[in-house]
Amino acid sequence: MDQNLLHIWAMRGLFVILTLVILFFHLLPLDPAPSQWAGPDILVALVFAWAVRRPDYVPILLVAAVMLLADMMLQRPPGLWSVLVVCAAEWLKSRERRQRETTFVLEWLTFASTLIVITILYRAVLMILILAPGTLTLSLVQVVMTIAAYPLVVGVSYFVFGVRKAAPGDVDRLGRTI
Repeated sequence: MDQNLLHIWAMRGLFVILTLVILFFHLLPLDPAPSQWAGPDILVALVFAWAVRRPDYVPILLVAAVMLLADMMLQRPPGLWSVLVVCAAEWLKSRERRQRETTFVLEWLTFASTLIVITILYRAVLMILILAPGTLTLSLVQVVMTIAAYPLVVGVSYFVFGVRKAAPGDVDRLGRTI
């Protein structure tokens, strides 16, 4: 078996394991009282960071399955947040070649603007469907916390798991540029 193909599948497996660990810690009943602030959405930051840096590690079906599982586990409307994250991840993947030569600050701003747009769309659809979207303050705090946590997610992905941007000369197992 090709080493590169084995590495890609190993990283996809690692992505699924990281997703399950994130969901496990999110579901732990650490504080039974309602919280006044919302923590960062580490799963979305992880999906976007890996989609920007190595799109071959997070194919669309894997992202859709992981996000749908998160919707079910976190009792969100099934599929709504999943669709928005999948669409945003695919848009970020399509920009990946242009993002290679950019700085991290520009990548961070792209992530922030994408997250803000999908959060606004999510809340708008929930309001159109007459579902309670939660307080605006909690949504804003979660968006700000997720944007602030993005560099940490990228740093851990890079230094611990080796998820780096593809260099301009990198090729896949068939000799095509990545």
